Amino acid sequence: MHMTTQHLIALLPLLITSATVVAVMLGIAWRRNHSLTFILSVSGLNLALLSVIPAVKVAPLAITPLLQMDSFAGFYMALILVATLACVTLIHAYMGDKSGAPGYPGNREEMYLLILLATAGALVLVGAQHLAGLFIGLELLSVPVYGMVAYAFFNRRSLEAGIKYMVLSAAGSAFLLFGMALLYAESGSLSFASLGNAMAPDGVQGSLIHVGIGLMLIGLAFKLSLVPFHLWTPDVYEGAPAPVSAFLATASKVAVFAVLLRLYQISPATSGGWLNDLLSLIAVASILLGNLLALLQSNLKRLLGYSSIAHFGYLLVALIASKGVAVEAIGVYLASYVLTSLGAFGVITLMSTPYSGRDADALYEYRGLFWRRPYLTAVLTTMMLSLAGIPLTAGFIGKFYVIAAGVESELWWLLAALVVGSAIGVYYYLRVMVTLFLVEPKLQRRDAPLNWNLGSGGIMLLLIALLAFGLGIYPQPLLELVQQSGLLVG
Repeated sequence: MHMTTQHLIALLPLLITSATVVAVMLGIAWRRNHSLTFILSVSGLNLALLSVIPAVKVAPLAITPLLQMDSFAGFYMALILVATLACVTLIHAYMGDKSGAPGYPGNREEMYLLILLATAGALVLVGAQHLAGLFIGLELLSVPVYGMVAYAFFNRRSLEAGIKYMVLSAAGSAFLLFGMALLYAESGSLSFASLGNAMAPDGVQGSLIHVGIGLMLIGLAFKLSLVPFHLWTPDVYEGAPAPVSAFLATASKVAVFAVLLRLYQISPATSGGWLNDLLSLIAVASILLGNLLALLQSNLKRLLGYSSIAHFGYLLVALIASKGVAVEAIGVYLASYVLTSLGAFGVITLMSTPYSGRDADALYEYRGLFWRRPYLTAVLTTMMLSLAGIPLTAGFIGKFYVIAAGVESELWWLLAALVVGSAIGVYYYLRVMVTLFLVEPKLQRRDAPLNWNLGSGGIMLLLIALLAFGLGIYPQPLLELVQQSGLLVG
């Protein structure tokens, strides 16, 4: 096909991100410098984020048979780039030189290269309009993450997490590929539009179509850690470096959920049917099991891992509703979830260092944090309140929209599970908050560096906390952004 200026403008976010990958690679080859690599990465990501504005203005536009740019892709590209920017800032704080700590025993710069490659994959994923584009984006997102999870190679837990994620992710990709093969065998095409026609009520609906959709759902559920494909989540979150856990919980899952939403909207099952029943079962299991298992955790990373299973169960409620405010509800909920997850993992990042064993993720290490680091305590308290969906926080607005979508579609059983799950969630989020204000002598504690708030990581966390409260009190800017984006599949 003939590429025009408009096509290049629509591709700008992906082109700039890819150019940043090349620039960082050349920078590392020229001279290893942690700060220079960080500046190059942040500059490129900021440019890519700004380029989303002109890209959306030429939308909707099919760039190639594999990719398209529309308001849906534009919104999720911006959300992914914002999350990646925050994670890159946290990586710089995490892997920077700490006073009194030995130097990092390996190379630090390649971490930025890996996260930029994963981001490029996420951008391809949300713009995919073809199963080949979906698979290329998903693998480009997943493969660099294997290295990121195991980046603290001197830490046994990090290596174990990297191997677990690689093996289970490969299994998920195998299910996905087999499902794609069956869909192609039945429909004769890999494009989303052709698949939608094949799955229409008046189209050819063979048993291979149903099996293919089921296998693809298994593959995507692995990536989203939905029950019963969730077993890797707590172990990988715990073993991975804290900023990598943040990337896994935010940018990675946003990209996969966005493509699941796009696929779901082309399916006739959105008006009912076996797929709705299957997703309802997965949603209820994810909500209840995720929250119940989080109750038992004394490790903050594992708690957030199980919590994320429940949160994507909540999102499935809006996905199943899939009419009226449902698509907007997904956009609002994902934005608030990304914001609060970045804040929670950001506090763990600033409390941790890769130079002395595992991260500071045990709850007892946060006991009495308020009396030493009130700012960090304020940030983590705000994040816990938001994740619990307490009023005056961004999380409340997201959960309110999801409940509104469920009520509109009369999904009463799913809403009952959501209410029960949220009630359970309040308990363990409050338990974390109470721990921050307790004092018990002679307990092992870790602390953030004395100058944490002077660095970019500390400033960013304070901004996230203010934004979480600000959007809870005055959510209109976020709601207008979601409504203007339309968030409809083009």
